[in-house]
Amino acid sequence: MHVVIFCHSLVSDWNHGNAHFLRGVVREMQRRGHIVRVFEPRDGWSLANLRREAGEGAVDAFRAAYPDLTSDFYDPATIDLDRALDGADLVIAHEWSDHGLIARLSQHRKGGAPYRLLFHDTHHRAVTQPEQMAAYDLTGFDGVLAFGEVLRWLYVTRGWAQRAWTWHEAADTTVFAPIEAEKEGDLVWIGNWGDDERTRELHEFLLQPAKELGLRAAVHGVRYPPEALAALADAGIRYGGHVANYRAPHLFARHRVTVHVPRRPYAAALPGIPTIRVFEALACGIPLISAPWDDAEDLFEPGEDFLVARDGNQMKRHLANVLGDPAFAASIAERGRRVILARHSCARRVDELLAICRDLGVAGLETENAECRAD
Repeated sequence: MHVVIFCHSLVSDWNHGNAHFLRGVVREMQRRGHIVRVFEPRDGWSLANLRREAGEGAVDAFRAAYPDLTSDFYDPATIDLDRALDGADLVIAHEWSDHGLIARLSQHRKGGAPYRLLFHDTHHRAVTQPEQMAAYDLTGFDGVLAFGEVLRWLYVTRGWAQRAWTWHEAADTTVFAPIEAEKEGDLVWIGNWGDDERTRELHEFLLQPAKELGLRAAVHGVRYPPEALAALADAGIRYGGHVANYRAPHLFARHRVTVHVPRRPYAAALPGIPTIRVFEALACGIPLISAPWDDAEDLFEPGEDFLVARDGNQMKRHLANVLGDPAFAASIAERGRRVILARHSCARRVDELLAICRDLGVAGLETENAECRAD
């Protein structure tokens, strides 16, 4: 099968979580013998910020870490779609794509192109900025891949798409796996401060418990305003700045526990969507404690695969229990990793995507080597 993907960025994961999942899916598709071509805009904000903050060396480091992944850079206004889509069986366009590009893809498909065209949504803008999502012209698309059932439902009930499938994110287990390393700290959190969407929650579930327990804690991410940096310093938490996502397993390996603090739109309006950091942390075999979110789709067994804290006081108790009982911590970590390998790897998601392709009658599926399929 010949697959073409339009994304915001494959190269940069600076404040851009879709790159995490995309890399794993592309790598898995290629492993199975499919041809995958990825296009990203040459002026994308994620890559521009990565270069500004970390320099060109960060791009070189990505290429060294993923020698099998490449992008074609394009101008959304001038790209020759006939050439880019020549021979394509499946085309996927991510929701951070330019509105004009999506409209052109829609018209190209309606012009009789033989491929199947899917829109991929991995964000909360359907509930926080619905006018932006309604402005996409999806009339020529064959359907939507939504990273949660509630999001899939929104697309169908609002009339944005006639067909939609739930396609959760997952961990790239070729990258996210346990690593043997000497512990240098207690708690690590990898995430961006982000638009005041979880400021109160970060204070309650991360900063205050770490401060009160006197933990050796570290935080990595971007877009931390001065007041956030001051709050981290007050809590005794070291700020490590940007870290390439493929380096996250090394950080998890050097710490004893991590936490998940979902952004408010996911916790309040999009139940069932944990975001990709949960999958990746559990794949690395580190105990995880989460602030409240509703696992409405039964992806996990909360309380077994990871712990859930109803409030800051319970987060503090959970942290103390995990850090004070290595056997308990190991059992939580093992259960979490087991469920990722069984249900939430990129290999599993490719299986799901191929099932959708069969439903749509996508050509070229026989390309896949049956011996390469996931167990």
